Amino acid sequence: MMNYWLFKTEPDAFSVDDLANRPGQTEHWDGIRNYQARNFLRDKVQVGDAVFIYHSSCKEVGIAGLAEVVKAGYPDHSQFDPESKYYDPKSSVDAPRWYMVDVKLTRKFKQVLTLKTIKQMQQITDIGLVKKGHRLSIMPVEEQEFLYLLEQCDGL
Repeated sequence: MMNYWLFKTEPDAFSVDDLANRPGQTEHWDGIRNYQARNFLRDKVQVGDAVFIYHSSCKEVGIAGLAEVVKAGYPDHSQFDPESKYYDPKSSVDAPRWYMVDVKLTRKFKQVLTLKTIKQMQQITDIGLVKKGHRLSIMPVEEQEFLYLLEQCDGL
């Protein structure tokens, strides 16, 4: 069964345009250092799942693109690299703490569907974006809300 997700990224670090410019428009989604988000990547996100690429901490916060998971969870190599900002000295190859997936861009939307607009949609009530205290960088999206948001993105 296909799952639906929203992956947050700060566009000055990695944007939907960066993904579009990668070979094959594919890249690993690394650097996740929250245990609940890690558990999603490790245990729930599967090949074929649909992902909204969401820009955060920027001028135009919101859904910027759509991607597909092309490789399910595997150990995030950056946790083993002492030169990486994501290095974790408590992690080992035998017992990795952090996971990542690979995503391939499906399409960039003509315009960002802003968080402000999403919060005004009466049909959107379950996604973490509209709930107080939800700050996860990887979050599930219910199918009906995903399809509604996708329709709104395509209509911009």
